Amino acid sequence: MKILVTGGAGFIGSAVIRHIINHTGDSVINVDKLTYAGNLESVAPVSESTRYSFEKVDICDGAELNRVFQQCSPDIIMHLAAESHVDRSIDGPAEFVQTNIVGTCTLLEVSRSYWQSLEGVKKEQFKFHHISTDEVYGDLEGPEDLFTETTAYQPSSPYSASKASSDHLVRAWHRTYGFPTVITNCSNNYGPYHFPEKLIPLMILNALEAKPLPVYGSGNQVRDWLYVEDHARALYLVATQGAIGETYNIGGHNEKKNIEVVKSICDFLEELAPTKPDGLAQYADLITHVADRPGHDLRYAIDASKIEHDLGWLPQESFESGLRKTVLWYLENKGWWERVLDGSYKRERLGGAV
Repeated sequence: MKILVTGGAGFIGSAVIRHIINHTGDSVINVDKLTYAGNLESVAPVSESTRYSFEKVDICDGAELNRVFQQCSPDIIMHLAAESHVDRSIDGPAEFVQTNIVGTCTLLEVSRSYWQSLEGVKKEQFKFHHISTDEVYGDLEGPEDLFTETTAYQPSSPYSASKASSDHLVRAWHRTYGFPTVITNCSNNYGPYHFPEKLIPLMILNALEAKPLPVYGSGNQVRDWLYVEDHARALYLVATQGAIGETYNIGGHNEKKNIEVVKSICDFLEELAPTKPDGLAQYADLITHVADRPGHDLRYAIDASKIEHDLGWLPQESFESGLRKTVLWYLENKGWWERVLDGSYKRERLGGAV
């Protein structure tokens, strides 16, 4: 099959592409605008494959998307392109509306037009897989509550509201036009190649440089943590075997308070990077509580029983094993994150073009 992945230079998208190239016989077309979070070095391990190609295209550009579709004739669309950082959405929501809502609408229309032009088996097997987040559900009240595929939407931030909007568009295209779609909503991802503005890589890199480890409020916000390579396996499974019109929640079965996550990172660094910057006794001494952000959801937790029952997926990593792998990866791949931090990864794109 030919799988078109939008946002394939991002954190989750690149993990999906590496999984497809390394573990299947399918081909991948990586469509990415290369915003600040898009890094082609994240797909470098598979970019020389004859089954991989890259198109620098904005999903809001319908004409360019049409060109890619006509040239590549994809069998499956995996839509991961999105602005995804909550803090950035609070500071500048318009960009999130543009990419996550307008971009998704544009991609849906180009995909629908292409699908309608298909015939026979190729049309029957075509699928549009929209990758979303558990943040569309808002937060949970009781300590035993879980998000299910039928939980009502109550987004709290401009980011989650824009993702909720895109979910609704995808469902509307399925119901109104009979367009073959499937949706997944995932919990917090972590792992290799994660952009350093996110919690886990930020804490790792700040600790290595003896910078403060900023924790919002009390740090008692609970998240369900999903190792990105487990997520990539699940996404490919849904894209190829998921039922049309269905939604699947994907979670790691690893609920942790943010403060617990930060302390665990410090513990692994004590073991794996015991030589600290001068004057630092323990990494945990860097933990600093800061004012909570507006509208901060307290608890997310996923009920992933449907994807286990219907498709046989379970995460392979525990939080401890996945976090150890993540910390080790950042310790062993200093060149990757240094180029992100100093901005040189942008200058090196496509032979110097940014």
